[in-house]
Amino acid sequence: MLEEEKKMSEIKFSKEHEWITVDGEVATIGITKHATELLGDIVFAELPEKGSNVNKDATAGVVESTKAASDVYTPISGEVVDTNQSIVDDPSKINSDPEGDGWFFKLKIKDPAEMNTLMNRDEYDKFAKESAS
Repeated sequence: MLEEEKKMSEIKFSKEHEWITVDGEVATIGITKHATELLGDIVFAELPEKGSNVNKDATAGVVESTKAASDVYTPISGEVVDTNQSIVDDPSKINSDPEGDGWFFKLKIKDPAEMNTLMNRDEYDKFAKESAS
């Protein structure tokens, strides 16, 4: 059981460049550093509504930069239990700390098995490098 708990606390990644960490039944989700580098300076963030239910791979928000607008997807299904209002007030936080204080929303996990479809850091780094070339 301890080994499984350790695995669940690791950061995982989606092919849409979102990251996810899990603490108990709650997952925190944001966009990766690689995504912020592709987007450039982020000037706007739109988050899902608290209490809304989101499905795996569905759009859960929007981020806009000086270069482009991009949807933010949810890597797993669940109910939105918290959102990071500070990135709406100051979207530059997403660029300065995308995998920390720049998180987007938190979900109460519907199906923990969906985490098994995501990549670990090494797999994601390889995927990001290949998709960039």
